[in-house]
Amino acid sequence: MDSLDKLLAELQTEYKEVQPQQQPKSITAKSFIPSLPKSASFMDNLLAEVKADFAQEDAAIELKKQQELEQEKIRQEQLKAKQLEALKVEAKEWLAKVDPLSSEGLWFERFAESYPSKLEAAIEYLRNNE
Repeated sequence: MDSLDKLLAELQTEYKEVQPQQQPKSITAKSFIPSLPKSASFMDNLLAEVKADFAQEDAAIELKKQQELEQEKIRQEQLKAKQLEALKVEAKEWLAKVDPLSSEGLWFERFAESYPSKLEAAIEYLRNNE
């Protein structure tokens, strides 16, 4: 029995020596494998967040550009309207001063025939002669 106890003790010693060497490897392998998908999933989520942030910034920049273009368009239309009003005033003054029997007045009468009104003809005439 004594020899059996010795043999059993030797086996236990060998088992204990072998088991700690194998166990950390298996624990490390086990813990590393599950963390890979978590890490990949974390990176995917982080990447998706960054992409979403950039998309949101791009959308905000695009919206701002569209608003600026719309504001510029409105400003240009207001400027054109103001210039047209100034030209109308000038055309009315010119029409009041032009002698209808002068060469310029006679020419203008023929020119104005193709316009709905003499004022519109005068505006066009002054616009082209500025």
